[in-house]
Amino acid sequence: MTSGNAQARRKSTDWKVVTVNGEGRVGTKPDYVVTEEPMEIRAEGPGQEPVQISVTMRTPGNDYELAVGFLYTEGIVTRPDDVRTVKYCELVEGEEQKYNIVTVALARGFDMALARRAMVTSASCGICGTESIDQLLQATEPVDRDSGPTISAKTLMSISDSIRAAQPTFDRTGGLHAAALFDSDGAVSVVREDIGRHNAVDKVVGASVMAKTVPLTRHGLFCSGRLSFEIIQKAAIARIAFIAAVGAPSSLAVKTADVLGITLVGFLRDGKANVYTHDYRVKMN
Repeated sequence: MTSGNAQARRKSTDWKVVTVNGEGRVGTKPDYVVTEEPMEIRAEGPGQEPVQISVTMRTPGNDYELAVGFLYTEGIVTRPDDVRTVKYCELVEGEEQKYNIVTVALARGFDMALARRAMVTSASCGICGTESIDQLLQATEPVDRDSGPTISAKTLMSISDSIRAAQPTFDRTGGLHAAALFDSDGAVSVVREDIGRHNAVDKVVGASVMAKTVPLTRHGLFCSGRLSFEIIQKAAIARIAFIAAVGAPSSLAVKTADVLGITLVGFLRDGKANVYTHDYRVKMN
């Protein structure tokens, strides 16, 4: 499996801004704006031509992980060994066309019906291929009660600060979401940033697929933004049984997590949190 990534691509851009305040004072200063660019994800199996699966607006970096993670959470990749190579599209002249088209070559053919389910997504609101809880249950089963970390409330409160410390681009721009894995001791790993919440999660899942550490039955997922159905769907496919977020969950996210046996925590900030489902995985101090 090719492990390279477009890490050198700039995640932020210098920009000159005009500053104003309530007292009418005007000034100028340099600012950093998070980079947002489109990326096309393609897949090809043995004897199959590359097929466009999705186009997503993303922050460059960890592009291979994003492509693999998306294919995994959409069911086109079902195990790490399915992925043979990952590469950027090459031009006819042989030059590498970086940063906008990633092709994942699979070790086996894939269902073209899954490819036809592909959609164009935006950074503000990812679009999920699964439209209902019933359809999601056809693709995966509820997680086991013993899956996922059991974590103390005190340790849970410290996770967001640990992840915040691992967000260098957010410090510069203030415009990125983060997703990360954590364990029962609160140890944080595989932190990824992106302008899209769903992309950040796909990067985390893709990194785990490429490292052959899926299914993620012993880890929890942290998200810096709000929780929607699509995030629960991606976590369920990766067999993540604990999700914690700084923001609020939607009603469908709560219902889906409840049905799938996933512990769902929202408003994890300022030393407080709301546990919406399956609270037995949170040990009260």
